[in-house]
Parts: sequence; C-alpha cells; structure tokens
Amino acid sequence: MYPENDKMPGGAPVLVSRCLTGAPCRMDGQSKPDPAVLRLVEEGRAVAVCPEVMGGLPTPRIPSERLGDRVVNRVGEDVTDAFVRGAEAALRVCLEQGCTCAVLKSKSPSCGKGIIHNGRFDGGLVPGNGILTELLLAQGIPVFTEQEYAAACRAVDDEMSASPPDAR
Repeated sequence: MYPENDKMPGGAPVLVSRCLTGAPCRMDGQSKPDPAVLRLVEEGRAVAVCPEVMGGLPTPRIPSERLGDRVVNRVGEDVTDAFVRGAEAALRVCLEQGCTCAVLKSKSPSCGKGIIHNGRFDGGLVPGNGILTELLLAQGIPVFTEQEYAAACRAVDDEMSASPPDAR
C-alpha cells in the first residue's frame, strides 16, 4: 500500500533513481535496490532515470560531489555541465510521463535531498540538495529520499493493517 493523497495518488507514475531499481548505474558500477522502490517497479509505476548517465557520464565513473553551485569529481575536474544536462533530461522525462513525485537516492550530487556529501571526498555531509532534486522542487514536484518513502509506506501499511476491514 502506498500513501494516497494529492501528492502521491495511487496509480500515478513516480520518478525514481534508477540505481534504486537494481540497475548498476552508480558511480562505482553498483546498484542500491530499495524494497519500496521495487514495489513501484512491480506495479509498473516507476519511471527510472539516472541523471548522471543521462548527462553523458560513464558507469563506472570518478566519484563526484557538489561544491557550492558546482559539481567536481575526485580528481578536480568540473563536471557540472554533465550533471545539469542529465538533470534537465530527467526533468523532461518526469514531466512527459506525468510523474506526481520522485523517490531519489539520498546524499547524491544529483538526487540527494536535504543532506549531500560535502565536496571534500571525506565522507562528510552538509545540508543541501542534488542538481535534479533542485530542479524538481523548483517545478513543485515533491521529492522523497528512499528512506522517507519507505517510512511513509510502512506507516500506511501499519495503519491499513490496524484498521477494521470495513474502514478501508
């Protein structure tokens, strides 16, 4: 069961980070499959994107982090243009597919929401959003990290299982 309200209507398409679907597109060539996102895939509601790949970056790729308004990789190259290109392409897909919200990978320089890596490649975190997250929020599209979305799904599942059948 998924939250059903004006921000996440049942059956509506949801933009998701492709790595959360099990696709090996992360910078290290791995994936981070998430059970709640995999449910969206099974229901045919997931619209999976990897803005970094869409922006022309390879998999695997040199790790990148936001440093202010820029994105730099571990060897000091400015890769902001690729991140912006990919975020713009992902936003187009989101709008074309009618996605009502997004579930994106936390801490990512593209997809992170609220907290991202600090740009020093030391594992540190700072308040901030990824490039795609900023574009989506500017368009009024709600963004959830995979943890936020999973917690909301659990809460709804718990509420539904605690409700008498005739109250559903």
